[in-house]
Amino acid sequence: MTTNGHRNRLTQKQETFCRLYFELGNGKEAALAAGYSPRTAKVIASENLSKPYLMEIIETLRQQAVDKSIGTVQERQQRLTEIYRARLTDFMTLGADGSWIDVGPENPHAGAIQEITSKTEYDENGEHPTVVTKVKLHDPVKAIAEQNKMDKIYSDNPVVNVDNRRVEFHVTSEKAKELTQALLEGKGTE
Repeated sequence: MTTNGHRNRLTQKQETFCRLYFELGNGKEAALAAGYSPRTAKVIASENLSKPYLMEIIETLRQQAVDKSIGTVQERQQRLTEIYRARLTDFMTLGADGSWIDVGPENPHAGAIQEITSKTEYDENGEHPTVVTKVKLHDPVKAIAEQNKMDKIYSDNPVVNVDNRRVEFHVTSEKAKELTQALLEGKGTE
């Protein structure tokens, strides 16, 4: 965990301090836990936090934590794909005594489930309990639409050229000039 040009200047205590400061958010506590003297921990913490190369390491740790907590485009696309490929039968197992709902994390389409409700119902005499489980899936059409937006497919908004390119046409014949002028003025080509 070193930065450009500071490989030789970074001590083990400084590296440990950076990691602990990132975890604890308190300079003095991080310095103490990194092994600095209780007498100098507050001063060392202040000094360490004023060193740009140590702050760069702490910022890198923060960025890595943020990067890991935010889903990538691929993960979002995979989740949307789970939603629109899922079928209720993916979550059902038929047995001799009826069907069972299987919604464990190992199910490849578990992300498609929006809601699960379960209740026990009895016959008119209050006997013979039956567990009724309802599974509601996310709307696959909305998932497809969302993925199309991500992939910029079927956009509702027209695509506008924003890179300021200039296109020049060189029209050489008189007839072509007349047609070009008519098109520019919005007239038909009849």
